[in-house]
Amino acid sequence: MSMLEMGYMSFPILLLMIFFRAPIGLAMFLCGIGGLYFSMGGANMFLAKLKSETYSTFSSYSLSIIPMFLLMGQFATLSGMSKALFKAAESWLGHKRGGVAMAAVGACAGFGSICGSSLATAATMSRVALPELRRYGYSGGFATATLAAGGTLGILIPPSVILVIYAILTEQNIAKLFLAAFVPGLLAALGYMLTISLYVRLNPNSAGTKERLPYSARFAALVDVWPVLLVFGLVVGGIYLGWFTPTEGAAVGAAGTGIIAFLSGTLSWSVFKESIISTAKSTAMIFFIVLGAGFYNSFLALTQVPQELSTYVVSQGFSPWLVLCLVLAFYLVFGCLMDSLSMILLTVPIFFPVISGLDFGMTPEQVAIWFGILVLIVVEVGLITPPVGMNLFIINAMDRTTPMSETYKAVLYFVGSDILRVILLVLFPSITLFLLR
Repeated sequence: MSMLEMGYMSFPILLLMIFFRAPIGLAMFLCGIGGLYFSMGGANMFLAKLKSETYSTFSSYSLSIIPMFLLMGQFATLSGMSKALFKAAESWLGHKRGGVAMAAVGACAGFGSICGSSLATAATMSRVALPELRRYGYSGGFATATLAAGGTLGILIPPSVILVIYAILTEQNIAKLFLAAFVPGLLAALGYMLTISLYVRLNPNSAGTKERLPYSARFAALVDVWPVLLVFGLVVGGIYLGWFTPTEGAAVGAAGTGIIAFLSGTLSWSVFKESIISTAKSTAMIFFIVLGAGFYNSFLALTQVPQELSTYVVSQGFSPWLVLCLVLAFYLVFGCLMDSLSMILLTVPIFFPVISGLDFGMTPEQVAIWFGILVLIVVEVGLITPPVGMNLFIINAMDRTTPMSETYKAVLYFVGSDILRVILLVLFPSITLFLLR
């Protein structure tokens, strides 16, 4: 069996292991080290590769940004920022039809700007917003679907852990990716709010309204969200203005949210230890997936599968736009079955060389950034797409009274909004790239 054939054979083996519920990190790790062992033809070469690959993976300075952003999210959750964001948005939007749901989406967008995790955003905002949604007569499926969709903003609005991983894999500038994600993130929040407005008009009995608050109360609620604006402005603004690197910015953000949590009186010693342990567990899980992907992608590079695939696609003369649409459709389908981090780590080293070899009338850097944002969005759609959207299960676990089927029906409206946004960003790349000029 040739090296190329071994590379192609590894895909069905990997999918079979995932089908039998092997953790994705372990599946990639076993396929990677197994492939390297047989392809390198000896234990000595294989053991040397095992040592060097592990060191090169975890000695990356850029990876240290991940635990910092995770810790920042932990402190943000503890400091009550999520509640302040929701109350501020609710005070301005709650009296409108569907306004409390719109407030939940707005709060998810704000919390995502200091959290960077979709699942954490969905879980945290659900604790705050779900009781209010039920209190004002929102139907169970509509409420849970809104929070599941709003949670996806956590990985799109910068800072985003998934964007950091993509930047490392494709050797792109993290600060530029953060900046490029900003407008698509705002479009996502706006699209969800328009979707809510459409849903409550088609289903008038699915939502109630609350009383209109005076402007004095609205502005008073805005004052309480200053910590979020401060942290977001300091981290993202500082990175963009060159005050510090993305890794330093993540450390500043973690320290800032920790200080805010301490000043708010919610950061006791026991809570601090719990935050550190929780961050360590999440980091270990992510790093093991990164390690498994590193070995598997190293094996694929040795077999020349990505290069051969890229050469084949380019030589066939396919339209670049057709290839891009097929790749995005693949992400949309498999995003329903796998988590976003695993999808990015497994597929980007294969698809990125293909997309980079096509002519979209842009510079290689622009193509890489544009493609990264598109991938992030379609993977995000997978988080809320039945039957295995992870955000749907997170929300359902917090509201056992709502049948999953009701959430499925309502969330399809938000999926439609996401697909329209993907089409818009594919047709007009300048929407993603104009802030970089």
